[in-house]
Amino acid sequence: MTLDAPRLESAEKDVAETLSRCWELVNPVLRNTVAQLRPSTGRMALFSFGWVESDGTPRDTQGGTQGGTQGGKGLRPALAVLCAEGVGGSAADAIPGAVAVELVHAFSLVHDDIMDGDEQRRHRQTVWKAYGVGPAILTGDALLALAMDTLVRSTAEHAGAAVRRFSATLIELVRGQSEDVAFESRPWTGPGAVTVEEYCAMAAGKTGALLGCAAAVGALLGGGPTVVAEQMMRLGRHLGLAFQAVDDLLGIWGDPEVTGKPVFSDLRRGKKTLPVVAALAQGADPALLSARPDDEGALRRSARVIEEAGGYNFAREYAEGRLDQAMTIIGTAGLTGPAAGRLAALSRFLVDRAR
Repeated sequence: MTLDAPRLESAEKDVAETLSRCWELVNPVLRNTVAQLRPSTGRMALFSFGWVESDGTPRDTQGGTQGGTQGGKGLRPALAVLCAEGVGGSAADAIPGAVAVELVHAFSLVHDDIMDGDEQRRHRQTVWKAYGVGPAILTGDALLALAMDTLVRSTAEHAGAAVRRFSATLIELVRGQSEDVAFESRPWTGPGAVTVEEYCAMAAGKTGALLGCAAAVGALLGGGPTVVAEQMMRLGRHLGLAFQAVDDLLGIWGDPEVTGKPVFSDLRRGKKTLPVVAALAQGADPALLSARPDDEGALRRSARVIEEAGGYNFAREYAEGRLDQAMTIIGTAGLTGPAAGRLAALSRFLVDRAR
């Protein structure tokens, strides 16, 4: 389903309001939680969220870079809040889970940037580039420790189940990231090449697991039964896979003003993302995908080869298929109040943001 321009603009406005409302609830608690860290590590953690400059000078972020609709920022806290409300709980019930999941997300970005060698994120230096690799690793570790501590302190009825879901998610995240790193040394073609199925399994751990965790933990802290929390976990996983597929599209064809990274950024790094893997599976010549990072003409040709081989359409259709699965769950989970409609609008936006 494709929205026409007026409807898409209205839908994006509704999603922006949802993200803003949820972020305004979570943001103060998140800031206070990060403030528990010692001065040097705390400053780096604040920098990772975009709240201060590298020297600790506060930035006017109007609530933080996580709260806008560009790129779906604030998605994880919003999922937690909406799922808590959907099972009859309050937004406040979900805040410990929302904060914990957002801290883990920040931890993963800090470490991912080190492993990928990325020097910029959201138009700013990454933590390792600003402070060094060692301090950045410690900052990520501190964020992870804070996340677990935040959730363990919850006194909700199903807090124990939420902690168990959270810890299982951490294991999945590590496995997904490990597979992603291993893909870099695998050949482009032949018996050892990364398959579409392997790529999607990796994305399920690296991206789908955390969104599934946000939704499930929100439902559990909101007092929902285990069966509904499991449905919300599947919902989040589908959205995570759709989100990753769209991110992969943006990583090649995205507007740098939106992504904060150069056009063709994933091609410059030689990453095996979903459009690339799908194009290779359809017989695209890997030699045409090995452009030098500074050869703009060759990068443009590589993007065209991927598109002509069906890589763009495959990733787009994959995202739409996962969205359809998510919409089915939203419609059958028995959520109460306006949460179902807001979850559906948020889900649709995640896919439409690549148009």
